Amino acid sequence: MRLYFVRHGQSEANVQSVISNRDLAHPLTELGRQQAMQLAQAMAALPVTRIYSSPLLRARQTAEILSAALGAPTEITDALREFDCGIAEGRSDDEAWSLSRRVVDDWLGRGNLSSRVEGGENFKDIQARFVPFVERLVQERRGSTDNLILLGHGGVFSAMLPLVLANIDAAFVGGHSITHTGAIVAEPRPHGLVCLEWCGEKLAIEPTLPPARTSAWTTR
Repeated sequence: MRLYFVRHGQSEANVQSVISNRDLAHPLTELGRQQAMQLAQAMAALPVTRIYSSPLLRARQTAEILSAALGAPTEITDALREFDCGIAEGRSDDEAWSLSRRVVDDWLGRGNLSSRVEGGENFKDIQARFVPFVERLVQERRGSTDNLILLGHGGVFSAMLPLVLANIDAAFVGGHSITHTGAIVAEPRPHGLVCLEWCGEKLAIEPTLPPARTSAWTTR
């Protein structure tokens, strides 16, 4: 089996710099739709078993384009939703973005996994919905020829993938962006789920940390 973690196409929220993680009315832009169609063309020869999508509009619209082109059914799951920014949701002002950045810095730089924007999610909240979902897919589909697309968001993937990929850590993610409709390809190996490709970049598959690790995030 292979998992394809795919970020949605460009949305109106991206263009307007609006924090929009509660499914506000921010659809894909025309460029975002083109990005999704280009990804569908690139994956045309791949037999995709199923697409799992975040419920947010920009992700669902990206999934719909891929589903129509690839002939794969789509399942909506809250596990892939972008992290909730509480009182900063629906805003584009400097204060709102400062609140969001502070929380991410707390998680990634200071190891404060309980930090959250008022009314929003913390790292542990996201972990509780994302990690078990991926682990269940791997357990159920290991040894199959299934190709599964997980359509989600840059923030949640940046925070969570070091928890589930054996050869990826926080430092790697900090130096590698996740582009719109960029695909992160992973498959199970004896030492865990490994990343084979990160948005077009081929990777070594040996783990960066001992297999018994729980990740740099959870040890702080």
